[in-house]
Amino acid sequence: MQLSNEDNLRLNVLLAQPLQAVRINESTMTVHALTERGEAKVRLNPTARDEQYLRWVRELLSMKVTGSPGGYPIFLKRWTRMGHARNNLDQMLLLGEPEAVAAVVYTPGLSHDIAKRAWWASPSATNARCLLENPEVVAGELGKELTAYLLEFLPFEEIQLDVVDTVRLCLQGELISPAERSKLWERAKRKNPFYIGFLHADPTYIPLPAKPHRHHADLTAQLAMQLEAGNPYAQALSQTLNSAGQNWLRALQLALEKPVDQEVVISLFIAIDKRFPLPLPESRGVRDLNTALQRAEQFCHTDDDCPADAKAVRDTLNPDTLPLFKAMLILAQMGEDSLIPYFGGNDSVGSVMRKRLEPLIKPLLAQTTLLLLR
Repeated sequence: MQLSNEDNLRLNVLLAQPLQAVRINESTMTVHALTERGEAKVRLNPTARDEQYLRWVRELLSMKVTGSPGGYPIFLKRWTRMGHARNNLDQMLLLGEPEAVAAVVYTPGLSHDIAKRAWWASPSATNARCLLENPEVVAGELGKELTAYLLEFLPFEEIQLDVVDTVRLCLQGELISPAERSKLWERAKRKNPFYIGFLHADPTYIPLPAKPHRHHADLTAQLAMQLEAGNPYAQALSQTLNSAGQNWLRALQLALEKPVDQEVVISLFIAIDKRFPLPLPESRGVRDLNTALQRAEQFCHTDDDCPADAKAVRDTLNPDTLPLFKAMLILAQMGEDSLIPYFGGNDSVGSVMRKRLEPLIKPLLAQTTLLLLR
């Protein structure tokens, strides 16, 4: 390394104190450090090309932090091999390497304190979304800061799946106000992926009038024993017909009308699968719509391979409500794998993709309409 004498001295003085995180602004050639007393910085005076000089700076940081100039990812590989990667997350934040920060951000079960340091070290939309997957971050003060950042950045987001994930993550808990939720819903009218974000979230956050299905009260009374016993089929049907479930179905209708690309559609079908956690053989949905139609018919009209819980619900319903159960069963069998026959071997988007999906989407819209009839 051939750092200037001034930079070498100032960086060593900086590194002699307890630091929480380090980041390097490559455009201004400045090293920033987060300390207990606030932020400190060292403006670099390069003696070589910026790229080479920054490599020397990072070697110095790595030597001080890990005892080796190798830096990231050698440092990460060594600690992972020894089984101590999680115990050294704070050290990874001192390397001045964005990739090292990303490795910290993607660590499951990250503490709120380490998350705050990581966010300071590398504030980006990708890191914000990843951090908001952590319940501890959502519950802490950092959660609202990350949400505000993502909402400000959202109009400029070009990747549609990232739009879905941003909306989904911002709708957690009390991260945003009811007024902000309503604004997101209004934007969905112009940008379809917003609807899919709402489908992943708590359905009570969908800002539509709360009106249960006309059969909900009677059906809930009829299924009282099954609901009390925790029958998953009874619970799914009741939740589909209550006010939140009806609003979720309306959002589903809107989302199915004009999806934009395959990644967004896959996310939509994952949301459907998550909404109906029934004990069915397929963990990611049926691959053939006919399988779903036949199984729903079988559960509603025969005892062949019909689970006891499904039979208990069926035998309790009357001719007016049995079709609702059947429609719910069809939707409940959808998932990511349901798209394989339509997306396999092609990368179509837009109107071409929607045309390919019609044999699947139209029957699903018919079931949704049936469940929404008043």
